[in-house]
Amino acid sequence: MTIAKPLWIILGFIALALGALGVPLPLLPTTPFLLLAAFCFARGSRRLDAWFKRTSLYKNHLESFATSRAMTLQTKLCILIPASLMLLAAFIGMCHKDSTGTRIGRAVILVLIAFKYWYFFARIKTIREDERTQDE
Repeated sequence: MTIAKPLWIILGFIALALGALGVPLPLLPTTPFLLLAAFCFARGSRRLDAWFKRTSLYKNHLESFATSRAMTLQTKLCILIPASLMLLAAFIGMCHKDSTGTRIGRAVILVLIAFKYWYFFARIKTIREDERTQDE
């Protein structure tokens, strides 16, 4: 076992914990952290990767995306809305000083928000909840 594998495993468990906290906490996005956990476990341990893919967190939030690059509308919105709120908070926080750097920063934030929504709705298929459960 190389030194990198334990780090991947530790990062996987941290991401898993944050993703699990995101289920009841609306400001903490669940799916991105679970995607990170899946990536880390795949890099760190085949056994942990297999275990994670059997959990209800994985099946409820990632399985449809991993198998068919598709998400339910609810899953998309649960990712997009909290992330957009955090970006908007940064956008609003930049209003204290009017400078070129501030204007560029605010423009970058607006582009990021627009790109997120374009990517999720143009590049990731939206499926109904019953389609997701049929794939399982």
